[in-house]
Amino acid sequence: MSHDVYENPLITRYASREMARIWSAQSKHSTWRRLWIALAECQQALGLKITDDQLAEMRASVDSIDFTAAEKYEKELRHDVMAHVYTWGDQVPTARPIIHLGATSCYVTDNSELIQMRESLLLIRRRLVQVIDQLGRFAAQWRDLPCLGFTHLQPAQPTTVGKRATLWCWDLLLDLEELEHRLQTLRFRGVKGTTGTQASFLTLFGGDHGRVEELDRMVTAKMGFREVHAVTGQTYSRKSDSQVMSFVNGLAQSCHKAGTDVRILQHRKEIEEPFEKSQIGSSAMAYKRNPMRSERMCSLARFAMSLQSGVDATMATQWMERTLDDSAIRRLSMPQAFLAADACLILYRNITDGMVVYPRVISRNLESELPFMATEEILMAGVQAGGDRQVLHEVIREHSQAAADQVKKEGLPNNLMERLQQDPAFGQVNLTGALDAGRFVGRAPEQVDAFLRDCVEPIRERYRTDLSGSAESLRV
Repeated sequence: MSHDVYENPLITRYASREMARIWSAQSKHSTWRRLWIALAECQQALGLKITDDQLAEMRASVDSIDFTAAEKYEKELRHDVMAHVYTWGDQVPTARPIIHLGATSCYVTDNSELIQMRESLLLIRRRLVQVIDQLGRFAAQWRDLPCLGFTHLQPAQPTTVGKRATLWCWDLLLDLEELEHRLQTLRFRGVKGTTGTQASFLTLFGGDHGRVEELDRMVTAKMGFREVHAVTGQTYSRKSDSQVMSFVNGLAQSCHKAGTDVRILQHRKEIEEPFEKSQIGSSAMAYKRNPMRSERMCSLARFAMSLQSGVDATMATQWMERTLDDSAIRRLSMPQAFLAADACLILYRNITDGMVVYPRVISRNLESELPFMATEEILMAGVQAGGDRQVLHEVIREHSQAAADQVKKEGLPNNLMERLQQDPAFGQVNLTGALDAGRFVGRAPEQVDAFLRDCVEPIRERYRTDLSGSAESLRV
């Protein structure tokens, strides 16, 4: 490893080797060669003069790429695709005349990137269903533990720890739904020629339109795609990139939202992400247990979200049949978006695998606010005991404000219930059990049960083979 040049931390620190391998030079250029072989095989099947010996020579050297030679050729030719055509031609002299026959550069660049995107989406899907599964387990474990709910980040009606986890999980289920849609509709560029007119292939096949159309279908199927872009310019529509990136963007939003929630809850000492025995929270403050995994997930998610605008702008500015200003930005944004998403889900899985809940702190925090939450029920009980609703409302309002002042100004416990019990207006009201938190969570536990049954279990069944492996083993 060299330490005197910049290295992308997505590779060296965050993403998995599996995702890094998908976007590696070896994977990319081996895929180029497989595309050239598929093209030649289909051209031979449709009657072009390509020999079995030429094909065998090409198949024997798919992964044996001389990157040094390719680099030298590119410096001379200023063209990366032709550099690899020349490099491979040196290795396979018999097949050299038919490599890239009739094709334009985007035949290999665009189609290989679509293959890489498909492989990346499949890997992301595996990561995603693992997090969904783990969140489901967490929700089941804490389905009925009451906790303070928040709206506007202010104390609100209680919910349960498990119900809150289903909110995180539901976001991911929506992301999975979008991911599946993107996989099902991801189309191959196919064999379209220099400006998408297939003119070169029409010449090769002597004006036979049927064989040109069949070549497009055959290569598409050989590379594992069901659908092909109906029409293209030199490139496939960059709308496809924008749509795929929109999924990555949405997934990053979900990771960021959950990571932020965990950070807030850790601040409240209610829930903590995993903290290892020898882990250091701060170089100065030895006592600290910082939520560094959640913070990192938010940071990486924010980076992934930031890439969407560049992809959208690239789509919007593709002049006529194509312009090359799409190249450099796509080399940066597409791989890094998937690497960042991969890293986010590794972190998310790690967090949910070892998340720690502190029920006593949760109960204490809830109890400090629960008297205020119970006032509506107490008001109704007072009316049922024969009281005047408006009079009782004013009594509760005055005592609530006094209790709030005691909490905020004097730092004392919330004594609203004691105040109400001593007020003659509520002398006929039985306030016993009024602060039972379980009475205020509504159907939260039952909602968790239904969510797990109707939403999570089908995912577990459908993706059962993807649920093994630990988060810690993903980074090498």
